[in-house]
Amino acid sequence: MNVKVPIKDAITSMLSLQDEGRYSTLVGIGPMSPNLLRASFELARDDDFPLMFIASRNQVDNDELGGGYVNGWNQARFASDIKKIANEVEFDGIYYLCRDHGGPWQRDKERNDHLSLEAAMKIAKQSYLADIEAGFDLLMIDPTKDPFQIGKVVNLDNVIDWTVELIEFCETERKKRNLPEIGYEVGTEETNGGLTTTDKYENFIQRLKAKLDERQLPMPTFIVGQTGTLIRIGQQIGQWNYENSVELSTMAKKYGVGLKEHNADYLDDVTLLMQPLAHITAANVAPQYGTVETRALLHLYEVEQRLLSNGLIEESSELYRVLLYKAVMNGRWSKWLQGADTNVTTEQALKRPDLYDIILDVAGHYVYNEPEVKAEIQKMYRNLNNHHIDANRYVVERIKDPIRQYITTLNLTGLTTAIQLKNNH
Repeated sequence: MNVKVPIKDAITSMLSLQDEGRYSTLVGIGPMSPNLLRASFELARDDDFPLMFIASRNQVDNDELGGGYVNGWNQARFASDIKKIANEVEFDGIYYLCRDHGGPWQRDKERNDHLSLEAAMKIAKQSYLADIEAGFDLLMIDPTKDPFQIGKVVNLDNVIDWTVELIEFCETERKKRNLPEIGYEVGTEETNGGLTTTDKYENFIQRLKAKLDERQLPMPTFIVGQTGTLIRIGQQIGQWNYENSVELSTMAKKYGVGLKEHNADYLDDVTLLMQPLAHITAANVAPQYGTVETRALLHLYEVEQRLLSNGLIEESSELYRVLLYKAVMNGRWSKWLQGADTNVTTEQALKRPDLYDIILDVAGHYVYNEPEVKAEIQKMYRNLNNHHIDANRYVVERIKDPIRQYITTLNLTGLTTAIQLKNNH
């Protein structure tokens, strides 16, 4: 069994390995489903690299705060299920549980309800406490979603003050429980007012460091910077900027922290091969994996329809109809649309066949845990398995495809061993 290296030490080792000519970029994997966890563990087991599972508060959260849409997970069940899957695939490497976009107003409902700062911060702390008690390794402190600000981006003074307050809370609660050190991720990838230039980035780091030092709090493990990535409608529409990425990563390294990139889904091989060379220590990918899984399920549904039309089964599932209806009614697809379609209502969407494929692509994964959807998936699986098609294995293998692309291009193979060797010296 490999000894787990704390995430802050792992990133310090990666920064040191850069000086020796070993450039790698970790992938922060959005835990969109148990199938994705299994695919990730099997690949990391075979290719010897650390896993980072980055759960947003909408995906995984305290039951009292509404729980998560992914598999009904709260923090404790999330940690337990991850450990169970790791054991099932005989993974003995390193994996990190990470909170992505923790903080006030980070659940859709809190933002839509326009909660007061006091109420939103109280809830954020309740959520972080559950993270800490469940053994999370990294907490993203992200107080940038103020619903009262124009454009919903908070000014930097407030971001810094609230970030320090939340780190101080987390450190106090961690120490009370005598738990191991955890890492922190700060900053924002918001293109409106985000940390896009070296000057803004360093100013943020310096001001944050001064306030953390004042209270004897640790520096973050990661600071997020805007490298130009942006996702809409299942594709990368941003313009990744190598020069800007190098400047930001160099600035972060000067303070002993790693540059974290968000919205790294759907990047092409050329851009991905440049990521380690730009010294980006980690990049987050999430919606792409949900889209890939949904497409795999729909391919299996097409096979099931062929079985039906050829008289090989008497009754097929209703997966397409149920998944589409639930996805439309869920409403989360609206944030991914552009132009005139941003104002489409759920009722209108039900009558827009031209939007069906888009909605399924970007929002199918939001409703995997709906009982009706789960029942149709299981019915389809039974029909296919009865005809010697291992449906679940097909889904897991298809999810592996985009992860493999990132393993190869981001130079991840063997990274766990490299980090452990560096950390032991």
